[in-house]
Amino acid sequence: MSRKNLLTLLITITGSVCGSEMLILNEAITDGMLCRGHHWTPDEANLKMKEFAATWNNKASWEKRKAKIRQGILDGLHWDHMPKIEGDFEPIINSRREMDGYAVENIAIKSFPGFYITGNLYTPVNPKDKNPAILNPHGHMPNKRLTHYMQLRCASFARMGAIAFAYDMVGHGESKQINHRMPIAALLQTWNSKRVLEYLLSRPDVDPKRIGMTGGSGGGTQTFMLTAIDDRITVSAPTVQVSAHFFGGCICESGMPIHTSRVQTNNVEFAALAAPRPLLMTSNGADWTRNTPRIEYPYVQSVYALYDAEHKVENVHLATEGHDYGFSKRAISYGFFGHHLGLPYKRVGYDEGFDETSVTVLEPAELYVFNKDQPRPTDELVGDDAVMAYLGFIYDSPSSKK
Repeated sequence: MSRKNLLTLLITITGSVCGSEMLILNEAITDGMLCRGHHWTPDEANLKMKEFAATWNNKASWEKRKAKIRQGILDGLHWDHMPKIEGDFEPIINSRREMDGYAVENIAIKSFPGFYITGNLYTPVNPKDKNPAILNPHGHMPNKRLTHYMQLRCASFARMGAIAFAYDMVGHGESKQINHRMPIAALLQTWNSKRVLEYLLSRPDVDPKRIGMTGGSGGGTQTFMLTAIDDRITVSAPTVQVSAHFFGGCICESGMPIHTSRVQTNNVEFAALAAPRPLLMTSNGADWTRNTPRIEYPYVQSVYALYDAEHKVENVHLATEGHDYGFSKRAISYGFFGHHLGLPYKRVGYDEGFDETSVTVLEPAELYVFNKDQPRPTDELVGDDAVMAYLGFIYDSPSSKK
């Protein structure tokens, strides 16, 4: 019996699909529908941006294109396969530690029944009744959420007065229920970000009008993806990732037909969907964002101009730097989020420049939410096939037909 038939039988017996018909992914998604990695050359992308610009000439015509792009993202992700769920986060929070100006806790929340989001919550030690919140997804590095890069950034946001949620990419860190490079990784990551957003909005100490999001590289992709489809993100900073010719090198970024479902588009237009909300595009001279001041940023600026919001989009180009979310790029974000979320940036530590030395970098094991005292939930779905089957997907690989 093929894996497709086996899974179909299993789902028929258990009735575990979330109200959607089974979708055979490798039949529904073909290579011709995907824009992967360096899909265009920079020369080709330059011409494509001119083609895109020719499809609209005022706010009304842009809004029509915007609607197609947004719906294309949802269609390409097969968003309709996700369960209808509100609340029901069942947060697991433990190991609170109070530091200099901030506290850090380990947290897990339910993404959907049987699937969990793992992370850390950084909060001010003297919070106000209502505080800004900032989502902090990360890029491709083993256990990136546990690194000093993420700790420094999130703790600094908390010292400024924000509630910062750092969470694992699917298949990374403590997100061990699936492999990262599985067919619906893009859907799961975008959905997880939505659930993190909704968890934060459910907290009585969060101001729903001041919600930020930032990440570097693959975290930048997650940032502009959620910002594009969800207006509740009010300020965003996708870092070293917005490119006209590069569509993301991982299946979690470009493995589903989000760029072609309704109209041919690219990540520049995804970023432009943030307009007129404040947007920071940080770029550098050594990766696919090296043309940002000349190609990507002018296009996004022209969209913001339709809303008389040119002052709300920024590009900081670090021509002598490379692909990272290092100190110089974090420092840019502190000022940006401080301004737009009404936070005192000097609380990070400032003396003719930002100073992160007040942050205590913890050992990775200290940031795990699951351990011998807090075991993993017993209802976890385990394995790519189990998670996909629950959501109504099958990937019938050639090897499974043997």
